[in-house]
Amino acid sequence: MTTPSIQRPTTTAFFVQSAISFGLSLVALMVGIVKLPVGAWERGFLGLGLIFVVSSAFTLAKCVRDRQEAEEVTNRVDKARIDKLLVEQDVFKPGQV
Repeated sequence: MTTPSIQRPTTTAFFVQSAISFGLSLVALMVGIVKLPVGAWERGFLGLGLIFVVSSAFTLAKCVRDRQEAEEVTNRVDKARIDKLLVEQDVFKPGQV
């Protein structure tokens, strides 16, 4: 049997940074598409913007996934504790109220 690895939750600062990074790169790409005339330098700018949008989207998705997994583990631990308490509490046992 393998032992589960301990996973540290992502900090709020990293989550906010990834969300801001995604937003800024998306805005930069949109500004580039709308404002710049078509040319070699402009296409390079759009390509760079696209790279940042894609990479920050992956980072943001990882943060969201990690946060959901942390909540899921917490919920499973809480459910296990409640189940244990319910098993230990036998209502049909004489002498218990």
